[in-house]
Amino acid sequence: MLADKDSSAIVAVRDIVAARAFYVDTLGLEPDQDDENMLVLKTGKTQLVVYVSDYAGTNKANAVVWGVGEDIDAIVLALLGKGVKFEHYPDMGLDYSGGIHSSGDFKAAWLKDPDGNILHLNNM
Repeated sequence: MLADKDSSAIVAVRDIVAARAFYVDTLGLEPDQDDENMLVLKTGKTQLVVYVSDYAGTNKANAVVWGVGEDIDAIVLALLGKGVKFEHYPDMGLDYSGGIHSSGDFKAAWLKDPDGNILHLNNM
């Protein structure tokens, strides 16, 4: 029924101005739609919808994931240069350095938007 239909990620935020600054200026996503209650952002072949909600930041799990391949080191370094703080999850049992968790060939990084939504980057 839905196998051949496109999907998008959707993230709730409280402050659309702060979200716009983070997703557009910091992460470099381009808006397809931008108004006072919602942003629709281009991300690869899909979209990320960011909308205003009183329930923003209540999710304690990954909200959005990007498979960035071999660019993960450069992306994390660039975001660190923009002041982004990366999460460290020591209980995962992975090596951690410079914002990146790793094990063998696998690399992953987690960061939060201004509302605490968890965003995930990995090299897969």
